[in-house]
Amino acid sequence: MKQKSIKLNFIMNAILQISAFIFPLITFPYVSRILGPSGTGNVSFATSIVTYFALFAQLGIPTYGIRATARVRDDKKLLSKTVQEIFIINAVMCVLAYFVFFVVLNLVPKMYNDKVLFIIISSTILFNSVGMDWLYKGLEKYTYITFVSIIFKFIALILMFVCVHHKNDYVIYGAISIFAASASNICNLVNIHKLIYIKPIFNYEFTKHFRPIMIFFAMSCATTIYTNLDTVMLGFMKDNVEVGYYNAAIKIKNVLLGVVTSLGTVLLPRASYYIENNMYSEFKRIAGKALNFVVLISFPLCLYFILFAKEGVLFLSGDAYTEAILPMQILMPTLIFIGLTNIMGIQMLIPLGREKVVLYSEIAGAIVDLVINIILIPILASAGAAIGTLVAEGVVWLVQYQALKETVKESYLKIKYIPILLGIILAGILSYFIKFLYLNSFLTLMLSAVVFFATYFIVLTMAKESLINEIEYQIINKFITKKGK
Repeated sequence: MKQKSIKLNFIMNAILQISAFIFPLITFPYVSRILGPSGTGNVSFATSIVTYFALFAQLGIPTYGIRATARVRDDKKLLSKTVQEIFIINAVMCVLAYFVFFVVLNLVPKMYNDKVLFIIISSTILFNSVGMDWLYKGLEKYTYITFVSIIFKFIALILMFVCVHHKNDYVIYGAISIFAASASNICNLVNIHKLIYIKPIFNYEFTKHFRPIMIFFAMSCATTIYTNLDTVMLGFMKDNVEVGYYNAAIKIKNVLLGVVTSLGTVLLPRASYYIENNMYSEFKRIAGKALNFVVLISFPLCLYFILFAKEGVLFLSGDAYTEAILPMQILMPTLIFIGLTNIMGIQMLIPLGREKVVLYSEIAGAIVDLVINIILIPILASAGAAIGTLVAEGVVWLVQYQALKETVKESYLKIKYIPILLGIILAGILSYFIKFLYLNSFLTLMLSAVVFFATYFIVLTMAKESLINEIEYQIINKFITKKGK
């Protein structure tokens, strides 16, 4: 099977990741003002609860499936057999997950009181199971994934403005959000015959998948616990208004995170392929470049949105969400930690078969998050939840770095930290003066972003940072080539 361009995959996946968060980012300024913190908090709380059931249904298949299919992508019959085996396992777990979900739904008053919303949000369990997104990613079909996803998000965007008009329309908001995120999975199912043989192959070997799937499941459990635990604990220990504040901060963080982690996601199938074919020098090269990319992107995004958190929250959500400013500022450094662990964990440890290290790191993060949340949420509410997440992500990075120290130390040392720090400090100083122009939040964000990131990239260009220079060279070269035709 012909390999796809990593650059094309990165661009497509970056667009895909950004679109997944741009949709709520576009609609949220409107929706948050219509529904208020309580309405958006209801949907966020329900989504966080259902995430645990979806996690149970998916086991570790979303990540394991990418690696498993990437390794056999050159043999269509073996690929088809592998996909059918994984899909059957997923289908059985989906049925079990729904059974448990409906039992819990009828036993927990806080869930039963919003029964319709929870049932609608639970449709994501089914969509995730039939969509087999892991197969398309394992075969590096990022252009297709991105194209289909954007079409449905655009439809959902229109529906959001047409259908959500009143404070009680939060159930409709939840339904449209699920449509935007999951409807493309139906297209995946319809088009599956183009990638594999649909006819049952039989002679299935389910047991060979159980061990790695369970390891990935344990990893997913640990990750999901400390990524959704904040919202769940806020909902039970405080109220859905606090969830609404926290959700506003999370929205912005997730958009930025999509940019930072895009490269690591597209490199997983390629890294697995290199390891399977003993191409260790290529594996180490792309890993080093990916770490450099994360540092270059996450550092400036972190500082910029700490400085302009107020403008970001006011523009996105309105004056009713000023309580989200501090949690957002606290959460911003997680861009750095998550970006780096996305590379070390997903791109390096998993292809090397060291999933247990990733699991241990995430268990450590989950425990730390739980303890800090119990202590700080009653005192600091959403800000306490943000502190828990920040410390947990730092612990995950520390554990993974210690495990990969001999492999990644050289890559970390090659990164030009001084130019990066000088760039973001100078950019921060120059852009901060725009606050004193007393413009509205939108104009302040636009002007400050131009000043900040232009200054940052100019400093890195003058410092001859290798990755920046490489990108600039390719852009200039393509421009000259097109002009010469």
